[in-house]
Amino acid sequence: MMWIELLIIFTCIVIGARLGGIGLGTMGGIGLLILVFIFGLPPGSPPGIVLGMIIAVITALASMQSAGGLDYLISFATKVMKKKPQYITFVAPFVTYILIMASGTQHVIYALLPVIAEVSTKAGVRPEKPLSISVTASMYGIISSPISAATVALLAALVSYNVSLLQIMMVIIPASILGLVVGTLSIAWRGKDLKDDTEYQEKLKSGQIKETSSAAELPKEKIGNARNSLIVFLTAIVIVVVIGIFPQLRPSYEMISGNESLFEQLEMGDAIMIIMLAAAGMMMIFFKAKPAEAVKGSIMNGGIVAVISILGVSWMGSSFFEGNRVEIVGGISNIIQQAPWVLAVGLFVLSMLLFSQAATVVTLMPVAVALGMPLWVLIAVYPAVNGFFFLPTYGTVLAAVSFDRTGTTRIGKYLLNHSFMLPGLVMLISTTFFAFIISSFLL
Repeated sequence: MMWIELLIIFTCIVIGARLGGIGLGTMGGIGLLILVFIFGLPPGSPPGIVLGMIIAVITALASMQSAGGLDYLISFATKVMKKKPQYITFVAPFVTYILIMASGTQHVIYALLPVIAEVSTKAGVRPEKPLSISVTASMYGIISSPISAATVALLAALVSYNVSLLQIMMVIIPASILGLVVGTLSIAWRGKDLKDDTEYQEKLKSGQIKETSSAAELPKEKIGNARNSLIVFLTAIVIVVVIGIFPQLRPSYEMISGNESLFEQLEMGDAIMIIMLAAAGMMMIFFKAKPAEAVKGSIMNGGIVAVISILGVSWMGSSFFEGNRVEIVGGISNIIQQAPWVLAVGLFVLSMLLFSQAATVVTLMPVAVALGMPLWVLIAVYPAVNGFFFLPTYGTVLAAVSFDRTGTTRIGKYLLNHSFMLPGLVMLISTTFFAFIISSFLL
């Protein structure tokens, strides 16, 4: 019976991934309905604290976008990349990684991709190189971000280990940077430069390639509010990191239970929600972030899609796990305990289907926690959630292909021989390898 239920879950995930958008979450709802009403499994529970934190962070980001802060951040990155265009292959992925790590969302890359494509084309550099590694780097910017949905989900999943945000970041950030170096080197000399690319030169002569316009700049009257909203957001990130590193800074409050008076400390998840919502409010009061524009922006749209997807899929996964807890724990505990890399493979495969690091963490990591796996292993396998480059159907992958007017960034004839396969595999393997080494020493 368990295998039939598992088949239903994977069927719903595959159909949801094909539908795209909130389709993943709604198909999770259908799977949950079948599991609960037909198979009689317990309903499990949706990850309320994770969803709350994601909504709060997205609200702050959307407010910053409304005030122009996101455009200001992107314009700064553009200037950095244009200073040394011949080194775009090495500069672009690190700029992308840092910006996404700071912002906590991959939406930033949609504005960076046309800039990377334009700068590399004008410099005569094959755009496939900086575009493919930058898309890959964006995934690791997410898992390195202290406020991303994925990191929030991991922190919530590991709450029983009393792990701090600092411990996670001390492993993942250096491992990701080292992995990014290896990934960049793997494609640095890939393919021909544009001057030697026959296909590109033919398109250039025939007029098939058209010049792209430069990115629009912020009006002068908006720069002040844009810059200040960015400062507010970055300050909020710093505060989150600091109170994560030093938990004693989080306030305590009194709780009355019967005749007893208990003092409890503010949970990290609640602290993140409070700080981010407050940051959004300050942007609206002081820096002209408009609530209506924030709701209509791409950040809020993408955030709502993420919330619905995580709600449906993780709730469905929770129901399956609760209904088959004994079989699951008993069946795979020995395998994973003897070979921790099996968990990394599981995270990789699941992320291919879910297209979400956060949903992957929420779905599978609780199983590993229930098995009592060591903390250092659970953190070391975290980079393996970046497997959704494997099938070239993810938004950032498709966007990079469409922005490269030279045609060097492509999806191959056989689907899997695409431009992102090499940097994706190299960076995933190397980052996970480095995370295992660093985590084994630090934790």
